[in-house]
Amino acid sequence: MRQPLFFKLIYYEAIRPIERIISVLYNDTMTANEFRQMYIDFFISKQHVEISGKSLIPDNDPTVLFTTAGMHPLVPYLLGQDHPAGKRLVDVQKCIRTGDIEEVGDASHLTFFEMLGNWSLRDYFKKEAIAWSYEFLTSPQYLGLEHDRLSVTIFAGDEDAPYDQESYDIWRSLNIPHERIYPLPKEDNWWGPAGKTGPCGPDSEMFYDTGLEPCGADCRPGCSCGKYFEVWNDVFMQYNKQADGTYELLPKPCVDTGMGVERTLTMLLGLKNVYETELFTPIINSIAAISGRDYAESESVTASFRVIADHIKTSVMILGDDYGVKPSNIGQGYILRRLIRRAVRHGLKLGIEENFLSTVAEAVLKIYRGVYNELTERRDTIISELTLEETQFRRTLEHGHREFDKVLPNLLRNPRKIIPGRVAFHLYDTFGFPVELTEELASEHGLTVDKDGFENEFKKHQETSKKGADKVFKGGLQDNSVMSTRYHTATHLLHEALRRVLGDHVAQKGSNITPERLRFDFVHNQPMTDEEKKAVEEMVNKKIAENLQISMDTMTLQQARDLNARALFEGKYDEQVKVYRIGDFSTEVCGGPHVKAAGELGVFKIMKEQSISRGVRRIRGVLMEGG
Repeated sequence: MRQPLFFKLIYYEAIRPIERIISVLYNDTMTANEFRQMYIDFFISKQHVEISGKSLIPDNDPTVLFTTAGMHPLVPYLLGQDHPAGKRLVDVQKCIRTGDIEEVGDASHLTFFEMLGNWSLRDYFKKEAIAWSYEFLTSPQYLGLEHDRLSVTIFAGDEDAPYDQESYDIWRSLNIPHERIYPLPKEDNWWGPAGKTGPCGPDSEMFYDTGLEPCGADCRPGCSCGKYFEVWNDVFMQYNKQADGTYELLPKPCVDTGMGVERTLTMLLGLKNVYETELFTPIINSIAAISGRDYAESESVTASFRVIADHIKTSVMILGDDYGVKPSNIGQGYILRRLIRRAVRHGLKLGIEENFLSTVAEAVLKIYRGVYNELTERRDTIISELTLEETQFRRTLEHGHREFDKVLPNLLRNPRKIIPGRVAFHLYDTFGFPVELTEELASEHGLTVDKDGFENEFKKHQETSKKGADKVFKGGLQDNSVMSTRYHTATHLLHEALRRVLGDHVAQKGSNITPERLRFDFVHNQPMTDEEKKAVEEMVNKKIAENLQISMDTMTLQQARDLNARALFEGKYDEQVKVYRIGDFSTEVCGGPHVKAAGELGVFKIMKEQSISRGVRRIRGVLMEGG
């Protein structure tokens, strides 16, 4: 039988030596694959259906660039749609968060992570969710965490919703003592609606005591001192927030839970941070071999290793995704370009002068072989795009050198011999020129850099970037308004028309729906001619005029493929999906929503067609009233 994993909890360096010895004696080296599968198997035993995680690129959501949480792809179902797989679901979801991208390099921040989740769609509620969480955490058959080191938090209540007595009573029934149940306010224990209104509710978070001494009398779960490690979060969507700001109880609430793979695995194996797990050590080793540097030789070197490891892993995931984008200057492509360039800059800090990202990427691909098969299928694209972008950026750095040489005469005339922060930031922001290189060049000419001024410019840039990076999603996926539904349906007609006019190579690379317009990204290597755009418009409008009826059937993904339905086919072939047919013109796997007949759409018009990255085009289209 597997040894209880509480013996292995050594999460912080300050942990007591005797526990470190115990962790070595009882370390049965749980792998990431074992951990993922254990979680899935546990909830399958509780009558959940395993579903495939979805694309990192949100489909039809205009408010976020990437899938930021495990619940993100399930928003329509949490809001009331029926899921084809049923009411009890479990999955592993790839996620990306980029709001703190400049913080990557420390021991905790990541841009890519995996989230385990189980879901009740108007089925079981708090009693089952909490009991199963406790069982998975403490049973020797599963994680085997020590009961006496487990603390939990619940919602303390406020003017909007009462104290969560039900969760308290359930935890007490599981023998969690009163003093280890912490009622906390809304900022700690409340899941807000996906938008300004909608389902929301209290949550209950589980924490494990790392063995550190408390930092003070107020030390509690959620404290930043490290004594309490957050393991899991159960969210209870039992309220509906109204437009007037009030909350009403939902007749059939949902449960949404989340457990991070990287962080939890780190804790289970008694490691200090995620970079010591098997999900990172092969990448770290590849960087060491390339650079000839020791990962632990200094804080700055360690930080550069981590930046490269994290950023190239995330870049591989983006490039290898089913909706994989390529480096560009807008949207997801801009984030990808930023990640790649930041990795190259940190490679330069380690003394790596030649292209190296493809070698690091191979280490990433090896880690996830058999886990995310789409990465293996797209290996050649991943490697070629990384190599091309790295080569181009190294040329960009050469341009930065030349730009520095151009402004140097004016800088030398400055009696203070200081390069203003705005100039250093211009070199960084426009040319990707690291401020450290600016400082080196400045030093060679008897100059210094106004680092405070640079940091001020950088902070202003960060604030601007954060506003557009990982925004709370408040539209898109959960938007079932009349116009968004029409645009969603029109996207299917557009997709099929593009294939028929341009050729079968056309494949969807993303879409973005608002109540005002549609945006559709697709594979095509050259600009569309005016004749091609007119032909697509006419074909879409012809099908609208025919008032084609729209039907939906639930079937397995393999059955959908047998029907030649358009789909990413990213999941298991026996997974249940919804297939929408627009007459005999279009058949696609989709979650909806759709109108009942094409005649409801009005008149379709292409407003703009442009390139967004190598081999990918974008169409913006609108629907107008028929006349």
